[in-house]
Amino acid sequence: MMGEAKPLAGRHALVTGGGRGIGAAIARQLLSLGAAVTITGRDKGRLEGAAAAMGCHAVAMDVTDASAIQNGFALAAQAQGPITILVNNAGIAKAAPFAKTDLSLWDDILRTDLTGAFLSTQAALPQMLESGWGRVVNVASTAGLTGLAYCAAYCAAKHGLIGLTRALAVELASKPVTVNAVCPGYTETDIVEETISNIVAKTGRSREEALAGLVASNPQKRLIKPEEVAEAVAWLCLPGSSSITGQSIAVAGGELM
Repeated sequence: MMGEAKPLAGRHALVTGGGRGIGAAIARQLLSLGAAVTITGRDKGRLEGAAAAMGCHAVAMDVTDASAIQNGFALAAQAQGPITILVNNAGIAKAAPFAKTDLSLWDDILRTDLTGAFLSTQAALPQMLESGWGRVVNVASTAGLTGLAYCAAYCAAKHGLIGLTRALAVELASKPVTVNAVCPGYTETDIVEETISNIVAKTGRSREEALAGLVASNPQKRLIKPEEVAEAVAWLCLPGSSSITGQSIAVAGGELM
C-alpha cells in the first residue's frame, strides 16, 4: 500500500465471517494498516482462536439474527470505539439444480449472504454518519456479475448484494461514506475445497480435473488467493479512495472483463 504506514490508525473495522478464509485475510490486512479490528462469526471457538492469533477483538454473532447483530455491534463499539469500516464478508455457498433448490436452501443463502449484509450495514451506518467518515465493503462474487449453473440462490443473493451496494452508494453520495463491492472468483478457501470434493464425489473426476474445471474460465488458470481479495478490500478502505463508490471490482484473474 502507498502512503503512510498506518493510514487506518484510529479507525475501527468490523469484518463479518472473519474467523477464516477471505475474512481472516481481510482482518489481517486491515490490522497491518493500523485499524482496530473486530471479527465476527458463528463458531465461537474458531473465532476466538483466530482473534487471539491475529491480536484483534472477537464477537460471536449470527448475521441472520437481527437482534444478535445489534447487540454484537454495540459490544464491538463499546470495546473499540465507533465502527467506521464495515466489511460484509459472511456468506455461504451451496449448489443445487434449480429444480432441486427448495425454499429452505433458498432462504438460508439469501438470509446469510444478502439480508445479513443489509442488517449489518443498518447497524453500523449510524456510527459512520455520526463519526463523519465511513467505508462499507461488501464481499460479493463473480456470481454477482454473471450467471452460474446450479447456483440460482447464490447468484440471486450476490446479484442482490451488488444491487444493494449501488443503491446505497447513490443514497450516501453526499455523505463521507463510500459503499463498494469486491467480487472474487474461485478462491483458495474451505468453501472451494468443499466444492472440489463434491465434484470429485459426484463425477468421479480426480481433484486435479475438478480444479481445472473450476478455473477454466479464469485466463490465469488458477485460484485467487485470499490475500489478493484482502488487498482490494483494504484499498477501498483507505482515505485516498474517497471517490470510489458504487463499484463492483472483480478480483478474478480476468474471468470477467
